[in-house]
Amino acid sequence: MFRPSSNPGVAAMATCGPDQPNVLPAVCKTLVEVRGGINGAPGSDYVAEEVPVAMVYNGVSHAVMMASPCALEDFGLGFSLTEGILDHPEQLFQWDVVAGEQGISLEMHIAGECFARLKKQRRNMAGRTGCGLCGTESLAHAIRATPRVPTRPAPADGAVQRALRNLSDHQPLQEQTGATHGAAWCDNQGRIQQAREDVGRHNALDKLIGARIRDHGARAFDDGFVLISSRASYEMVQKSAIVGVSSLIAVSAATALAIREARKAGMTLIGFARPGRHVIYARGGDQPSEEMRG
Repeated sequence: MFRPSSNPGVAAMATCGPDQPNVLPAVCKTLVEVRGGINGAPGSDYVAEEVPVAMVYNGVSHAVMMASPCALEDFGLGFSLTEGILDHPEQLFQWDVVAGEQGISLEMHIAGECFARLKKQRRNMAGRTGCGLCGTESLAHAIRATPRVPTRPAPADGAVQRALRNLSDHQPLQEQTGATHGAAWCDNQGRIQQAREDVGRHNALDKLIGARIRDHGARAFDDGFVLISSRASYEMVQKSAIVGVSSLIAVSAATALAIREARKAGMTLIGFARPGRHVIYARGGDQPSEEMRG
């Protein structure tokens, strides 16, 4: 069994939030030496666990992600949808979370047409030589087309600020460790309905997406917006658009590519969401701006 806290100076704590089952502890307590104030004073600190998680489809390993070992079923479903491996959740027939010597495997059984497409993609990647993502075909695969999202009103300023004020209440791992990102689904009034955390910002969003779709199906993202504790990159916009999220709010900055893709998708994109202030980079229905291409 993989035991991330095998170091005698590190004690595991089984905490992951009330609605997030975990196979392994997500937080550990470790001995530290504190400098400053009382020099050399011994002490302890809570640290976030980081575990290799393999995405395995029909017995074939596709990718290994470093992740927090909690809400892994949500992670598997969200990753499979946002990476285009599945077209809809019903194509994931069953899954199993297996902890082994080297890490955790998410063993997923998916529809035959999805697996055939995945195998073709793997053959194309294996057949290339050189420096990894090289050439037109590789670049085209790296920057996938962002789908249009349903047209919905942008969140009201007050709703954004309300969600922002309450985000920390839904981040128990971050409160303990200071090392995790959060992603939350908020209703139109800014009330946080569901949240997930992970050491990786993409993972936290995938977990939230998986949780929402498992609980609410096709209506998972009908009324509200996603709030993330990180920056808004192209990938965060892409993952959100694939499942029909119309508004993405980020605590930190947005990249130029993320803004362009959000505008193409008709998505509202807000960044630098801080108390009393936030910046709207794209409003639902906007078209790409030439000034963003300089």
